[in-house]
Amino acid sequence: MIYIRKAQERGHAHHGWLDSWHTFSFAEYYDPNFMGFSALRVINEDTIAPSKGFGTHPHQNMEILTYVLSGVVEHQDSMGNKEQIPAGEFQIMSAGTGVRHSEYNPDNQQALHLYQIWIMPDQQNITPRYEQRKFPDQSGRQYILTPDARENSLKIHQDMTLSRWVLAAGEEGSFDPAPSRKVWIQVVKGDVTINDQRLEMSDAAAVWDEKTIVFSADQETELLIFDLPPV
Repeated sequence: MIYIRKAQERGHAHHGWLDSWHTFSFAEYYDPNFMGFSALRVINEDTIAPSKGFGTHPHQNMEILTYVLSGVVEHQDSMGNKEQIPAGEFQIMSAGTGVRHSEYNPDNQQALHLYQIWIMPDQQNITPRYEQRKFPDQSGRQYILTPDARENSLKIHQDMTLSRWVLAAGEEGSFDPAPSRKVWIQVVKGDVTINDQRLEMSDAAAVWDEKTIVFSADQETELLIFDLPPV
C-alpha cells in the first residue's frame, strides 16, 4: 500500500516571517487523519525570513531533527550549546527530561529553508543531548539516523533508521522493508517514481505491506527514507 501525501495538500501557515507547511497536525492545523505516522509526529517544511526566528521555547520527551536546505540556523539551548548549522547539515536534539532552545536565521538578507522533524522516542525522560553533522556529498544511500549510530550516523532513541538517497537523472534504487515495518519517503528535491506512482518535490509517500520499494529519478533527486516500527 502506498499513500501519496501531496505537498499542496499539507497544512499551511504564513506568519509573515515564517512560511510553514505541516505534513501532520501541528499548532493551529488539525486533521485527525494526519496525526503522525508510526513514530513520526512532525514534518514541517519552513522558510524563515532574514533576521527572524523562534524565540526560546521548551521541549520534552521528543527527538527533534533539523535538516537545513539553504541558509544557516543559529541554535542556542539550555544545555549550553550555541551553534550554527549551515545548509547540508543535520542536527539532532533529544529533549528528554526537558530542554529550552531558540532557532534564528542570523542572515539579514537570505531566507532560511529547512525541514524540522519530530520523532517520538522509545525511552522517556532521558538526559537531553545535542549532535550535528555534515555528511559527505555522495550518490546512493547514506544512513543519517540509526539507534546504534552505525556507519557514522547520528544516534536516535527509536527503533528506526533515516537514510538519505541521492539519485542522478535516470538512476534507480530499491530496498525491501522487513515485514510489518512502515516506510515514509519525503522528496526533498527532484521528481521520482515510486512503485509506479510519481512524486514531485516536497511530496511524500506513506508505504506499508510492500515487499519491495523501487524508485526511479526523473531528474537529480534527493529522498529522505524513514524505516519505522509497526506502531
